[in-house]
Amino acid sequence: MTIVKKFQANYPNIYEFIMFNLLSNIATITNFLILNLSNSLFFRALSDIPFRLWIFDYSIANGGLGSFLAFLLAFACAQTVNFFVQRKLVFAANNKLSKGIILYFITVLVVYFICLYVPTLLMAPLIALFGSLWAANITNVVNIMIQVVIIYPMMKLVIMKKTKDPSES
Repeated sequence: MTIVKKFQANYPNIYEFIMFNLLSNIATITNFLILNLSNSLFFRALSDIPFRLWIFDYSIANGGLGSFLAFLLAFACAQTVNFFVQRKLVFAANNKLSKGIILYFITVLVVYFICLYVPTLLMAPLIALFGSLWAANITNVVNIMIQVVIIYPMMKLVIMKKTKDPSES
């Protein structure tokens, strides 16, 4: 344990990023669990109904309305879990919860649009190569990588920024 504490003291930013990624696995597990339950149980009957809205083209080849709803629900559940896990265990944020939630919601909304658009680009070719279950999971991995690239810097630099303790002044 002393090796870990020494590493944390010597490399706090690297340690924080490692912890962010390790604890993001809680959200990742939530994401995959909800995605697979949604695709196989909750929204299965909707997979042959094409869904098109703005930039989102969930044709039957892209998994239809069922796939759209599955990605939407999985992302929402995972990000809710992620906010509270990261706030408490990684960043130990002490700023106002309401401000953090609002900033996180805005960030997640931007990421939401990106991650709901990505399946419209990837699903059809991946389904042709791997089948629908693997295509959904591969697409989900791509989405998770996009989320880390956007969400980590926002959480570190803006959303979870600690307020100064008056006694430190």
